[in-house]
Amino acid sequence: MTQVVVKKKNENINGFHIEGHSGYADRGADIVCAAISALAVNCVNSIEEFTSDEFSVGSDEERGMLDFELTATISEQSELFLKSLFLGVKEIEKTYGDQYVRLLNR
Repeated sequence: MTQVVVKKKNENINGFHIEGHSGYADRGADIVCAAISALAVNCVNSIEEFTSDEFSVGSDEERGMLDFELTATISEQSELFLKSLFLGVKEIEKTYGDQYVRLLNR
């Protein structure tokens, strides 16, 4: 299962941590993993391209891990990109089931 954790600082969203493989299908054919990956990478790329916000990012493909955190001021645009990512993950969770992906709001 893939877990997507909403990161917060002082009750404000400031990033996410994604880890695990959904197990929906074999590696290379898993549409749940592919959809989550596409949303997450697009979110990071959008923040990098369309804002001047500073962030740290780390990944480990073997573990299916992507960790992203805004490190300074959080613009409205970055907050919107992050909320959009979480909306997409929530819809994937509703469509395919929480046995494959789970959005955790901590």
